[in-house]
Amino acid sequence: MWLYTDTVTEHFQNPRNVGEIENADGIGDVGSLACGDALRLTLKIDNERIVDAKFKTFGCASAIASSSALTEMIKGMEISEAEKITNEDIANYLGGLPKEKMHCSVMGREALEAAIADYRGLALPTAEGEVVCECFGVTDIEITRAIKESNLRSVEEITNFTKAGGGCGKCADKLVALLRKSVSEGLKIVDPAVKPTRMTTLQKIKKIEEVLDREVRPGLRVDGGDLELIDVDGDLVIVSMRGHCTSCSNSQTTIKQLVEKKLREQVLPTLIVEEDK
Repeated sequence: MWLYTDTVTEHFQNPRNVGEIENADGIGDVGSLACGDALRLTLKIDNERIVDAKFKTFGCASAIASSSALTEMIKGMEISEAEKITNEDIANYLGGLPKEKMHCSVMGREALEAAIADYRGLALPTAEGEVVCECFGVTDIEITRAIKESNLRSVEEITNFTKAGGGCGKCADKLVALLRKSVSEGLKIVDPAVKPTRMTTLQKIKKIEEVLDREVRPGLRVDGGDLELIDVDGDLVIVSMRGHCTSCSNSQTTIKQLVEKKLREQVLPTLIVEEDK
């Protein structure tokens, strides 16, 4: 279980500035439902100053807290000042984030950059990069930037900050190559750890429950929904939607593009999630 600061918990339980600004001057869309995390940031700008900011996010508690914190940080700021905000600034505002959740603060910074670029009618440089991690659509430009800005020295750290390498793992060699290219001579690079994939049924159920509690249920409960684990039979995971999610027409999208993605990423890449009939 992650250890969250009181500030993170407060922003997750009582998120600020949730929603979307009509006729926004700048819109930043980052992530995707297919990857399990998505964020839309909308800005109202007057005379080069951010007078209002709202967000909609689909993700875990850290994603919600990071988005909420970001909107509080930038309201009232001049654009030139907001442009200097880093993901570390967002994490520090929250009193810190678990290392495995730093990508949530990165997503906030990326959304801010995208919204400002939209306001100015500019294209983001990261959009021109080569996709290295197919599972999460992360480019070489994004990875190199994270390595340099956050002084990353291992594939595990790259995954924590960008999610690259957190799926099938086929891009590990490319991540090591980018790491070696980006860091200075003489600095130690930590070799990627080999993650065990075999586990007992009890271990698998426990791990699945942990991921559901940490990554899935918080986001569903914000909208009055929930999810229950019904059964695990080999690689087949049976779940049932609860609360407002029961009658939601997008329940299959949630199960496949959120629940299954998260479980494949953090438990086993072979898991298949189906809804209880």
